[in-house]
Amino acid sequence: MNAFILLLIGIVAFFIAYIGYGSFLAKKWGIDPGKKTPAHTMTDGKDYVPTDAKVLLGHHFSSIAGAGPITGPIIAMMFGWLPVYLWIVLGCIFFGGVHDYGSLLASLRHEGKSIGEVIRANVGQKGKIMFTLYAFITICLVVAAFLDITAGTFGVNDGDPQISAAAGTASMLFIILALLFGFMVYRKGAGVLVSTIVGVVLLAIVIFISDKYPFLQLNKGPWQVILTIYIICASLMPVWILLQPRDYLSSFLLYAMVIGGLVGLVVSRPAMAAPMFTSINPSAGNYLFPILFITVACGAISGFHALVSSGTSAKQLNSEKDAKLVGYGAMLIEGVVAIIALMSVAAVAGNTDGSPAQKFAVGVSTFMNSFGIPMGIGRTFVTLAFASFALTSLDSATRIGRYLVQELGEYTSSDGRVHKTFLTNPYIATAITVGVSLMFTFYGYGRIWPIFGSANQLLAGLSLLAVAAWIKNRQKRTSWETIIPLVFMFIVTLSALGLVVYTNWAKKTFDGYVLAIIAAIMIILAVVELFITGQWARGLKDSVADPNETVKNK
Repeated sequence: MNAFILLLIGIVAFFIAYIGYGSFLAKKWGIDPGKKTPAHTMTDGKDYVPTDAKVLLGHHFSSIAGAGPITGPIIAMMFGWLPVYLWIVLGCIFFGGVHDYGSLLASLRHEGKSIGEVIRANVGQKGKIMFTLYAFITICLVVAAFLDITAGTFGVNDGDPQISAAAGTASMLFIILALLFGFMVYRKGAGVLVSTIVGVVLLAIVIFISDKYPFLQLNKGPWQVILTIYIICASLMPVWILLQPRDYLSSFLLYAMVIGGLVGLVVSRPAMAAPMFTSINPSAGNYLFPILFITVACGAISGFHALVSSGTSAKQLNSEKDAKLVGYGAMLIEGVVAIIALMSVAAVAGNTDGSPAQKFAVGVSTFMNSFGIPMGIGRTFVTLAFASFALTSLDSATRIGRYLVQELGEYTSSDGRVHKTFLTNPYIATAITVGVSLMFTFYGYGRIWPIFGSANQLLAGLSLLAVAAWIKNRQKRTSWETIIPLVFMFIVTLSALGLVVYTNWAKKTFDGYVLAIIAAIMIILAVVELFITGQWARGLKDSVADPNETVKNK
């Protein structure tokens, strides 16, 4: 089978889905371009900032993409390329796209607050607490994972010293460029188009300088310290200064990488060298169900996306008509990235040693080499792009963690008054988020990584549950477009967590007991959340939801 044909089929399917199913969801959910978004009604110049749709798409896409759509499909290749390919295409269209779009819209109708607040408004305070605690643990796992991955990518003691140093140097220079972009657009009134052109040219110069003169040659340890300081600043600074412009400009790295991969596939038209389907080895834990659906993760559906949609993007959406592009469109673009990642291994780098990132760099640089890009430059560029998106997920996750802690510190009493505790302080909330994340990092996130995929995907099921509850409360109907994927995700993730409990408890080791207990706690939290929502659904007349779909400020 030709890799380019498979990619073309995927792109066509995503285009048809965006025009057809995306428009169907917009109509069914009641998208209203005339309705003012929280970015306008609650503008504060820090978190709530009306943003051009193109800029927000880049910011949102960069935040949700990260390393997930690259590493997941490559690891899942143990099942053969066909199951992975089918799940990417169908998952993006009917699962991930619905999840991201619905989370974004539900947040818009609740002052741009998190999915936890959507649950509070539609189900109750207990449901919110359960969800937010679960989401916070997952976010800290994300921060711990990407802190380690990014520091390892930049550290000259891991991998190729030249490429690692170039990636670290470029990323730091990139931060300065992002600060300049944000200042020119939001304080000097420079046009987005002109600023983008200048920014992309300067970005190319930064990559060139970093490749030729990689002056930041540090080991992994110092990079962990630098990145910790960076994410603290990124969490606290107004979004327009650093986070939004850096993510926006980062998106052009990924766009260029995707285009390079596409052109390379057109020119080379490689055949699929990897097997279409491989035998399953249950004794090694190689179960197609449910492992495939938690391994691909961001390439098809990811609970982390709901936190980005509701944690940052909903606060910046200029108009509800942009929700389809940002919420549904970005997920489909991520699906293209996932397919290219799959092709990079299935057609080229299947026998390449190294991490998924290294295999991906070899595969895509081979594609680009077919139209004249030298392998060395191609590998450096792809590695830079991968590192940039890992860093993007890192800073976005830290900021989302801060939001979650702040929302936990705010509650409404029986008399309707809103009370705030010390947790609402942004400095304290950031310190808690970074502190817990560092605990995971120092303990060794690799030890608990086996449950991360399940935790992330279960978070997706919980987010879909929140969207379904909001639609039920608002339209008094069952939203099958959310019910079907949420039921599937609960079955998948609870099965996977059950396997984690069973296999790790049987090891009779300390780490095994820790993994089994954490997985059991997650199962209990999910079941309790389902029970609370079920009680609410049976007594819908007692719901505390505002009929105007917005959480009131008291």
